[in-house]
Amino acid sequence: MSKLRERFNGYTTQHFRKDLLSGLIVGVIALPLGMAFAIASGVKPEYGIYTTVIAGILISVFGGSKFQIGGPTGAFVPILLGIVMTYGYENLLIAGFLAGILLILMGVFKLGSLIKFIPRPVTIGFTSGIAVIIFTGQIANFLGITGIEKHEGFIANLNEIVIHLDTINFYSMITAIICFLFILLTTKYFPKIPGPLMGLMISSIIASLLFPGKVATIASTFGQIPNTMPHFHFPEITLEKIQYLLRPALVIAVLGGIESLLSAVVADGMTGSRHNSNRELIGQGIANMVTPLFGGIAATGAIARTATNIKNGAVSRMSGVIHGVVVLLVLLLFAPYASHIPLASMAPILMVVAWNMSERKEFAHVLMTKTSDSVILVVTFLLTVFTNLTIAVEAGLLLAVLLFVKRMSDTLTVVKALPDPSDQKVRPYMVSEGRDCPQVSLYTIEGPLFFGAAQLFEKSIMDTIHHRPNVLILRMGKVPYMDITGESNLTSIVRHFQRHGGTIVISGIQHQPKEVIQRTGLYDEIGRGHFFEHTGEAIDFALLNLEQNKCIGCKHYAFQECTSLSIPSGENIKEKGLEDIILAKS
Repeated sequence: MSKLRERFNGYTTQHFRKDLLSGLIVGVIALPLGMAFAIASGVKPEYGIYTTVIAGILISVFGGSKFQIGGPTGAFVPILLGIVMTYGYENLLIAGFLAGILLILMGVFKLGSLIKFIPRPVTIGFTSGIAVIIFTGQIANFLGITGIEKHEGFIANLNEIVIHLDTINFYSMITAIICFLFILLTTKYFPKIPGPLMGLMISSIIASLLFPGKVATIASTFGQIPNTMPHFHFPEITLEKIQYLLRPALVIAVLGGIESLLSAVVADGMTGSRHNSNRELIGQGIANMVTPLFGGIAATGAIARTATNIKNGAVSRMSGVIHGVVVLLVLLLFAPYASHIPLASMAPILMVVAWNMSERKEFAHVLMTKTSDSVILVVTFLLTVFTNLTIAVEAGLLLAVLLFVKRMSDTLTVVKALPDPSDQKVRPYMVSEGRDCPQVSLYTIEGPLFFGAAQLFEKSIMDTIHHRPNVLILRMGKVPYMDITGESNLTSIVRHFQRHGGTIVISGIQHQPKEVIQRTGLYDEIGRGHFFEHTGEAIDFALLNLEQNKCIGCKHYAFQECTSLSIPSGENIKEKGLEDIILAKS
C-alpha cells in the first residue's frame, strides 16, 4: 500500500481534471471495443465489458507504466476464439487465470527485458496475420450472412461465407456501411470525437427507426446485456486441467506480455517517461488472475487506447482507473440500450481496428529488404493465418534463431597470417607459397566461437595445415564469446598438436573465452606460460621453441629474425644463441 501511495505523491486537483477528461474519452472508446472483441472471441459481449472494467483498473493500479490502458485487444481474438471452440468457455477462464500466474512469475523472475529479444519480423508477421483473421471474421456480420458455423481454420471460415452468400441481408449491409462512413468522417473532421462510438450510435438509431427487426442485434443473438455487477465465481481447477490448459495459458501469457510491453514502449516514446517492464508483467498477471473470477476474458495493454489516453492529457494512473469506472457506469445505466446494437454496427469497428493494427507499412518495408528477415516475416504471417498463432510464433522464433546462428557462423573467419616486413603488423595477405614458416603457424580468429561456428573453426585450422608445425599461434583478440562447443573444438586442436609434440600459444584472449577455458581446465592444459597479451610476445616465445637446425638455409623469411637464423654457417647462432638475437631485437 505504501508503494501505491508513493505513485500518487504530488497529485493535484489540476492533475485529476486532466485524468478525468482523458479517462472519460478513453472509457467511451473502450466500451464498444470491449463488446466487439468479446463477440469476435466467441463469448458474450458483457464479458468484454467486465474485462474492460476490472482489468483496466487493475492494470492501471499495479502495472509498470502510468499511462497504460488495459483491456481486451484484437491480438487475443483468434487465440481466445480457438480456445473457446477447443476447450470451452469455462476452460478459457482457467487458462486466463493460469496465464495470470505465469505473467506474475515472469515479472518476479525479471523476464520483462527478454521480450525485446523477440525479432521484429516475428511480431509484425503475427500482428498482420491476426489483423487478416479479425477482418475476414467480420465479413459475415457486415453482410448480415446467417447460418454461419465458426471454425478454427481460416479457409474453412471463408468457405462458410462463400456457401452462405445467398443469405446476405441488405439491411445489415446498409447499417454496416453507415457505421463505417461515420467512423471515417468523424475521425477525419472531428478527431476529438470517438469515431467508433459515433458510428455505433448513429447506425443503431437509423436501423431501429427505418428497419426495425430486420437486422440481428446483440439481444437477438446473445440475449440482453445484464445491467448488474458481474458475479464472483472461482473455477474448478485440478491438476489434470492445469496440464490440459498449460499450453494455451502460456500462449496467452507470452502474447499478453509482448503486447503490454510494446504498448508501454509506445507510451514511453510519446511521453519521455520510462516504464518498469517487470512490474508491468506483474500488473498484467494480477489483472488476468482476477478478471476470470468475474467471467472476464484475457486482457493486455492496448496500444491505441494508451496512445489516445496520452494525447488527451493523461498525467497519471488515475486516468486508467477512471476509464474503467466510466465503462462500469455505462454498464449499470445503459445496458438495456446497448443490447439493441446491431451486430452489423460492430463489424466495421473491428475491421477498422484490424486495418490499423495490420502494420502494412512495416510489413512492406521488411519485404522490400529481401533478406532472411523477409522469410521470417512471411512464414510467421502465413502460419498465423492458416494454422494458429502458437505454431506461428514458435516457428517464427525457431526460424529466426536458425538464421541468426547461420549469420553469426558466417561472421567467423580463421585466416593464416604473418607479420608484414614493412611495419611488422600481422596481416593475412602476407602468407604465400614462398613465404610461410614451416615450423610456426600463425592464425587470426575473428568472431564468436559458438556451436554454430565451432566446427568451422576446427576444420579451417586442421585443413590448412598440411604439415605439423612445432608451434601453433592463435590470435584470439577478436573472439568476443566462446561457448562449451567452441571450447570442445579448441580442446581437440590443442590435444592434436600436443600429441604430436607441438606447442599451442594463444595471444590476446578476451575475458569471457578465458574464463570458459579456465573453468574447464583447458587453460592449465595449454600452460599458463603460453598465453600472451600481444602477438609479438607470442612470436618471440615461438621462435625460442624452434628446431634451429631446420632454420639453416630456409628461404621463406617469414619473420624478421629469419635472416639471422637461416645463415648456413650457423655462426651467429653458435656465438650469440637464438635467445640473444631475440633479446637484441626487443
